Amino acid sequence: MLATSFSAALVGIDAHLVRVEADTSLGFPRFTMVGLADSAIRESESRIRAALRHCGYDFRWDRRITVNLAPAHLRKSGSAFDLATAVGLLAADGQLGTDALGGALLVGELALDGTLRPVPGVLPMTLMARAEGLDVAIVPRPNAGEAAIVDGVRVFAADSLPEAVEMIAGTRSPDACSAPPPASPSSAATDLAEVRGQTLARRGLEIAAAGGHNILFVGPPGAGKTMLARALPPLLPPLTRSEALETTAIHSAWGVRLSGIIQQRPFRSPHHTASDAALVGGGTFPRPGEASLAHNGILFLDELPEFRRSALEALREPMEDGVVTIARVRGCVRMPARFQLAAAMNPCPCGRLGQTTRPCRCSPRERARYRGRISGPLLDRIDIAVELPALAYDEMVGPPGEGTAVVAQRVAAVRSRQWDRSVASGRPPACNARLEGPELRAVASPDSEGQRLLQQAMSHLGLSARGYSRVLRVARTIADLDRSHEVRCRHVAEALQLRAVDEDTSPGT
Repeated sequence: MLATSFSAALVGIDAHLVRVEADTSLGFPRFTMVGLADSAIRESESRIRAALRHCGYDFRWDRRITVNLAPAHLRKSGSAFDLATAVGLLAADGQLGTDALGGALLVGELALDGTLRPVPGVLPMTLMARAEGLDVAIVPRPNAGEAAIVDGVRVFAADSLPEAVEMIAGTRSPDACSAPPPASPSSAATDLAEVRGQTLARRGLEIAAAGGHNILFVGPPGAGKTMLARALPPLLPPLTRSEALETTAIHSAWGVRLSGIIQQRPFRSPHHTASDAALVGGGTFPRPGEASLAHNGILFLDELPEFRRSALEALREPMEDGVVTIARVRGCVRMPARFQLAAAMNPCPCGRLGQTTRPCRCSPRERARYRGRISGPLLDRIDIAVELPALAYDEMVGPPGEGTAVVAQRVAAVRSRQWDRSVASGRPPACNARLEGPELRAVASPDSEGQRLLQQAMSHLGLSARGYSRVLRVARTIADLDRSHEVRCRHVAEALQLRAVDEDTSPGT
């Protein structure tokens, strides 16, 4: 007898519908699973045998049993197919009506006693179910919160295999799960009022937040670089519904246990020993990396020169295009990675370059080697570079500066002007850092004095064509903060002052 149930396979952050076809027939007793299944799926036979026995199901294994995961060309991994396979076998054995299986997505890992265990990627799977016309999803109870985020799909939480079977057969009628309320904002972020002194760095941080620009802090240890970077997320506007859903789906695919939709912009701070795959994603079965986990948020790279050069170079394409493309022999996976880069570094290996009380002892060769770990093309993609001096005693004990709430109001006003400008031009809302081509020239062309200043920068400072566009974007943001409709010479001058042109003119050299 043949029975078909529905489950989902996760590839990157995208879910694909999988038809689990179970067939029982007379013949030499044998269990065969086909459809490019990995070892975790092939081992499900032992889990399902034990679960059926402990749950009291009298299933006959003295037959030829074949389970096919279609489409057969799609490689499948993980333990999310356990529930669909077990239910399909019961239907093929005549213990469950095959008509009851249609229209329901079944996801979950089986314990040996029949308990359902959570699996990663339930949110993308539920989104796929809605797109494929499935109106019911039965998932493990710990996954029910994230699955219920999706409108248009009734989500039922099951604790065990018998509960799931009863729901499918119609003998149990539980209430559909509802999405949990959004979590309250976290108070773990740094308030700008805690950052003493560093007027120029605070200004650069506000500009970066207002326009979505990449920023680099250069200064000695203890100058406040990490504090400034951690103060950036609270300055940004809250996630929109679509951004929150996309961000939550990425974290779900990565394996984060979620109780509901993510409301705060991600702040990812990987250690400098992170590998290329950890930073941008990869693996035999590609998974999201830190660049994708920082989508719609901040990717903070502390001690920037200490990262592997190959890992940093792998960030160049995502910084430009907002996506990570992982190409393998078996196929190509694209994952979103539209993040805002915040980075920090010392001016030299010892970190004391420019100090008078404790002078730097690094040789010119050591300084050049240290700066050379960051390539010119990567620096060219950083819009703002700020040099932080060592703090004096008077600055440490002086009055605090503006707090996060005050600066965030100005940032929100600037972002609102950018949204209105984009919508008025018939374009989707976008911050200044994403302005391109004709759109950039239409809203960010400076006055004649500003043009002359840019000409001198390209002639004498080595400003590249990409750098020219990025200076215009930053200047447009500065003009927005200044409530100016036009980009004037003073806006261009400040943008150039904050620009890291190359390693000979970058801060700290």
